[in-house]
Amino acid sequence: MLVYPDVQAATDWIVTAFGFRERLRVGEGHRNQLTYRDGALIVAEPSNGRQAPVDDERTHSLTVRVDDARQHCEHARASGAVIESEPADMVFGERQYNAIDPWGHHWTFTESIADKAPEEWGGKTIDLR
Repeated sequence: MLVYPDVQAATDWIVTAFGFRERLRVGEGHRNQLTYRDGALIVAEPSNGRQAPVDDERTHSLTVRVDDARQHCEHARASGAVIESEPADMVFGERQYNAIDPWGHHWTFTESIADKAPEEWGGKTIDLR
């Protein structure tokens, strides 16, 4: 759940800039459910102590898998996202970039580019079920 001062404006922007789809609205500006591939998130109004990011505070980051991180980044930039880091290839087999939306939420978009075992880059496999 991400909190925004204007649920519909944030929904419209996330759909346009990041390619999500709006699935469900609850009330007028109360909360909306958005989907991307097989994932979902809620865009909600401030309530019950939940609030949108303030100033430069960083309380969370979302990670979303995309097909083409470079193309996704360019589209997000053209739509007004602040690109915090450009698409880069990571040792663990992902190409990632980081963006900040106009309300201060931090996002990571990731594309799989190589199938690497965690042990190849310093991680450790725990459970393969």
